[in-house]
Amino acid sequence: MSNEEKKCPVSWHGAKMDFTEAMSYGDYLGLDQILSAQHPRSPNHNEMLFIVQHQTSELWLKLMLHEMQAVRASLRANELAPAFKMLARVARIMDQLVHAWDVLATLTPPEYTAIRPYLGASSGFQSHQYRELEFILGNKNAALLAVHTKATQAYEVLERELHAPSVYDESVMLLARSGFAIAPERLSRDWTQPTEADESVKAAWLGVYQDPDKYWALYELAEKLVDLETAFRFWRFRHVTTVERIIGFKSGTGGTAGVSYLRKMLDVVLFPELFAVRTSL
Repeated sequence: MSNEEKKCPVSWHGAKMDFTEAMSYGDYLGLDQILSAQHPRSPNHNEMLFIVQHQTSELWLKLMLHEMQAVRASLRANELAPAFKMLARVARIMDQLVHAWDVLATLTPPEYTAIRPYLGASSGFQSHQYRELEFILGNKNAALLAVHTKATQAYEVLERELHAPSVYDESVMLLARSGFAIAPERLSRDWTQPTEADESVKAAWLGVYQDPDKYWALYELAEKLVDLETAFRFWRFRHVTTVERIIGFKSGTGGTAGVSYLRKMLDVVLFPELFAVRTSL
């Protein structure tokens, strides 16, 4: 074997070693771009944690949106089995994000204070992917589009999502197609408005829960949606408690009221009838 062959073995215990003409792990994942996307602006050691925490959250958000858009398409096509799998996956992604707050919570108030001046007016409130996720889940607010005017493509996506039925709207339309008497005004409501409780929808879900054997697929859909919202509530709760732990009741970098604003978000109910129906059972 030549010295050159010794320097670059073809394989190592069966593993390919030479990728000069083949796609490598790093090539496939675009690791050069991902791992060079962290640009701390302060001299503080802890800023890398802050950046990586939020960048990884955005990647998880991207996957959640990929799944939720497919869930909506499946519901429209009456294909519930794949929708169940994807809803379960999104709930588990949210669990992952809940535990990610544990890592950020290792950032102490003095450590964050050293970073904060370098953040400018940037804030998670400006995450267009998070806004899109809220819209697809039914928490619509047209006024919040103004935050995203700088990003033309993101603005167009959000405007389109604002006018589209949410995943829960599609679930309600599925109830109607399954023979439940949903009020016509609920089926033709203004999709740009947030979800509001409707008695006909509550009555339909009550019928599903009272006879799960007859409506097993809808029953499973209901429970998957409840799982999803429960995970989302945990995520929001860990967010507000982590922020309070690190900055107390200071205002947010983007101008929000900080913890007091985040606490208001805890009161938002995405699928109101699915929780209200439990009192009636």
